Amino acid sequence: MHRILIFANGELPSLEKARTLIRAGDYIIAVDGGIRHILALKLIPAVIIGDLDSLPSDFQLSTFSGELIRYPRDKNETDLELAIQHTLTLNPEKIIIIAALGGRLDQTLANISLLADQQLSGFDIRLNDGVEEIFICRAQAQVIGISGDIISLIPWGNPVTGIQTTNLKWALNKETLFPEKTRGISNEMTADEATISIESGLLVIVRRY
Repeated sequence: MHRILIFANGELPSLEKARTLIRAGDYIIAVDGGIRHILALKLIPAVIIGDLDSLPSDFQLSTFSGELIRYPRDKNETDLELAIQHTLTLNPEKIIIIAALGGRLDQTLANISLLADQQLSGFDIRLNDGVEEIFICRAQAQVIGISGDIISLIPWGNPVTGIQTTNLKWALNKETLFPEKTRGISNEMTADEATISIESGLLVIVRRY
């Protein structure tokens, strides 16, 4: 599969900006209550996955003709984690998780932390709500946007060493960022494409449109 869009049950700051993320041919997965965003965008999911405790009251599950993957409420994983695991079995080229930010802070942090899973290292997987995009750099990354976009570089868990950047206003040249410091926050793209490479660690990249 080329691209898979996973709609989580977080907040969407702008339905219209989220709409710009959708392309013809995208395979769409609803994570439990994330179906509400899909319905608002007048889309039809191929799969609904989760414990189904957050489905909107006006949604009739009996009318759904796609694949339903139901889990018990008492489980060790969030519905989004289970959805990602299912998505990996479909061998996608790109995974975009929509509506995984905002709302509950604990869920937002957990959703970002899911990106650090080593088994995702071979996949292009990103959180994106049409306003902010979040992904992890393990060795090198290309950031596509427009000049003036705000870029934050956040070490995840441990220091990130050997950071080299191009087309950022405040360049880093083989430098180290530390998780307890804020030096990497609010950089700025000076072109429509920036590159970032690191020597060790996990670097969370946040691009704000």
